[in-house]
Amino acid sequence: MSLRRRLTLSLFTILILFAINVGTHFWGSYARSESMVAYRQAVTAGQLSTELAKQLEDQRQKILVLSTLRENTDDRLADADQRSALNSIAATRSTVEALGGMGSDVTALQFNLLRESSARLLSRWRAFYDNYNDPQWQSDVDDPIPYLEASQRLKELEQRQAFIAVQRANVIDRTIALTDRITVLGFIASIFLTATLGFFLVRYTNDNLKRLKRGTQRLGAGELDYRIEDIDDDGELGDLATAFNSMTDKLRRAIDEEKDAKLSADEANAAKSRFLANVSHELRTPLNAIIGYSEMLHDELDDQTPIDRNQYQNDLDKIVLSGRQLLGLIDDILDLSKIETGKMTLVREQFHPGEALTMAVDALAPLLRRNGNVLQCGDFSGLPTINNDAVKFRQIIVNLLSNAAKFTQQGVIKVSASFSQATERLEIAVSDTGIGMTTEQQALVFEAFVQAEDTTSNLYGGTGLGLAICRDFCALMGGEIRVASEPGEGSTFTVSLPVGPELTPEDA
Repeated sequence: MSLRRRLTLSLFTILILFAINVGTHFWGSYARSESMVAYRQAVTAGQLSTELAKQLEDQRQKILVLSTLRENTDDRLADADQRSALNSIAATRSTVEALGGMGSDVTALQFNLLRESSARLLSRWRAFYDNYNDPQWQSDVDDPIPYLEASQRLKELEQRQAFIAVQRANVIDRTIALTDRITVLGFIASIFLTATLGFFLVRYTNDNLKRLKRGTQRLGAGELDYRIEDIDDDGELGDLATAFNSMTDKLRRAIDEEKDAKLSADEANAAKSRFLANVSHELRTPLNAIIGYSEMLHDELDDQTPIDRNQYQNDLDKIVLSGRQLLGLIDDILDLSKIETGKMTLVREQFHPGEALTMAVDALAPLLRRNGNVLQCGDFSGLPTINNDAVKFRQIIVNLLSNAAKFTQQGVIKVSASFSQATERLEIAVSDTGIGMTTEQQALVFEAFVQAEDTTSNLYGGTGLGLAICRDFCALMGGEIRVASEPGEGSTFTVSLPVGPELTPEDA
C-alpha cells in the first residue's frame, strides 16, 4: 500500500471517530431536547388537569346550589347569568380539548375516556342551564355518578401523565450517561488510534527513506548496477525508487554511449589518419610520374640527339594522365569538403540520362577493359528526361564505373537503367563480378575515409571517398544509393533518382 493511501486511510479513520463523537453529541443533545419538551408537556398537562379539576368542582358546586334554589323557590335565572354559566361550561370543554392536545399516543386511551365522560357531564350541565326556567323540566344534576366518573378519568389521566414524566426524566438521565460514555470512549479511541497510526506511519516512512538513502549513497559511489528494489510501497516512495532506478539506467546508458562515442571518435581519427596516408600515397604516385617524365623529357632536350616524337608523345600522354588523376583526387577532396560544410549547391537542368550514361561509359571504356573485363550496356533510349544536376549525375556514374573497374579482373561490368511509372523514379544499376563484400563491409562502404579493409588501398589504391561522395550526391539530388553484394560474387550498386522537378530538393 502506498504512503498516500496509508495517510488517507488513517485520516479517514480519525475523521470517522471524530464524526461518531460529534454525532453522538448531537444525538444526545437532540434526545435531551426532545425529552425536555415531552417533560414540559407533561408538566403543562398536569397543570391543565389541576385547572380542569377545579373548574369541574366549581361548576358542580354552583349547579348544586342553583338546583336547591330551583326546587325551593320560584326564582328565575337571569339571561346574563345563564349566558355566563354556558360560557363557563364552554371554557371547561376547551380546557378538556387543550388537555388532549398536550397528550401523546401513550395517554390517548385515558384522554378519550376523559373526553367521553366529561362530554356527558357537561351536556347534563348545559341542559340544566338551558331548562332552568322551565318548571315542568325534571333535573337530574344531583346524580353524582357522572361527576365522579369524569373526576376518576381525570385522575387516571393525571396518573398516566405523571408516569410518563417520570419515564421521560429517566430517559434523559440514561441518554446523558450514554452520550457521556460514548464521547469519552470515542475520545480515548481517537487518541489511541492516532498515536498507533502515527507510530506505524513514522516507522514505515523512516524505513523506506533509509532504503532510498542507502540506494542513493551506493549510486553516488558509482555502483550503477545497484537497484532499489526493497521498497514496500506502490505509490510515491515506490515511484521515487523507480525514478532512481530509471535515472541509473539512463546514466549507465549515457556513460556507455559516451564510451561508444569516444571509441567511434578514435576510430574516425584512425580512419582519417589512414586516409591522410592513402591521400599522400595517391598524391605522390601521379606527382612522381609527372615529375619523373618531365625531368626525363628535359634531359632529352638538353642532349643533342635527334628527338623520338613517338616516345615524346607517349611520355606526354603519361604526364597528362597522371595530371588528370591528380586533379580527380583533388576534386573529390574538395567535393567532400563542400558537402560537410553545407556549401555544395544543386544546379537543376533538363537532361537525358541515356546520353549522360553513354558519355560516361564511352569515356571510361579503356579503363573498364584494362583488366580484361567485358563491358555490357543496356538500352538507354526509352528513358525519360529528368530535371536534376547533370554534372553530379555523371560524376556518380563515373565513380561507380571506376570502382567496378578497380575491383574486377577478367569479369563482366554491366550498366542498366529503368524507369518506374508508379514511383516516377529512375534507377541505374552498375554491377560487376569482382571481389564482392561481406555484410559488415557493406555497412561501412558508404562512409567517408573508410574502405572495406585496411589492405584495400595497398592492393587496389584509392582513398575511400568515391562511394561516400556518391551517397551524398544522391541524397542532395533527392534520391538514394544501395548495394547488394556477396563475397567473391561481385557487387551491384543501384542509384534511385526522382524524375519530376517537384520531387527534387530546392536547395542543397
